[in-house]
Amino acid sequence: MTTEPWISVAQIAEHLGVTRDSIYRWIDRKNLPAHRVGRLWKFQVSEVDQWVRSGGADEDKLNDLTGNQA
Repeated sequence: MTTEPWISVAQIAEHLGVTRDSIYRWIDRKNLPAHRVGRLWKFQVSEVDQWVRSGGADEDKLNDLTGNQA
């Protein structure tokens, strides 16, 4: 059995093609699946990919939560 490695903010940002600031914002505002290990955020690619597929990164959802419009 192989276990999926935990990756860093920089690695998940690179995987998604976004900035690290976007990752932190998505954790705070859009429930990006992240796990706190001490002071660090860690991610599993499979969880993040599922979140993206389910529409978690959709900007309209962020606008609905903050009351802002694009």
